[in-house]
Amino acid sequence: MAEATIALVGWERALMAAEKVKERMRRATRALDAAGVRYAVVGGNAVAEWVARVDEGAVRNTRDVDILIRREDFDALRDALERVGFTHYFGSGIDIFIDGPDAMPSSGIHLLYAGEKVRPNDLHTLPEIDESERAVEFQVVSLQGLIKMKLIAWRLKDRVHLLDMIGVGLIDESWPARFPPPLGGRLQQLIDDPNG
Repeated sequence: MAEATIALVGWERALMAAEKVKERMRRATRALDAAGVRYAVVGGNAVAEWVARVDEGAVRNTRDVDILIRREDFDALRDALERVGFTHYFGSGIDIFIDGPDAMPSSGIHLLYAGEKVRPNDLHTLPEIDESERAVEFQVVSLQGLIKMKLIAWRLKDRVHLLDMIGVGLIDESWPARFPPPLGGRLQQLIDDPNG
């Protein structure tokens, strides 16, 4: 009986962690909306938004919030986020806003900059801020912009996110031709061999 109790507590903790991420995203995006700062939710939360439009049961949780902004809007963003309790932190070459003095940067709000490369050796730049649309609660990167970002990053979690989008029918055989090399080839590879 004790094992069942421990498992339940662990499950509850996982649910609470997911809710904390959603709360951070809502608080941050509401603050940015109120301040008139242009942004787009990207990363795992953007994948969740797009996937949920087709199959909410296929949505994965994520541990952080990724937000795309224009670099020239950083000061306005910082002011808006600090007003609602976030603190700027710079680490590993990334601007992050953590939620309080004891918060971990890994669970914070990570900034990406529109029209720029994340890493110097990336072959392509991130989408522009205009490549976004309004979801119910926040501005989200367009599906094409999101897929491009995932193809540029090409980490295991990015490939899993792309497979999730393929799995619910958001991405089909028409999509690889929409991207320049090597991005289109990467996407075709996943479509051809999702288990590879």
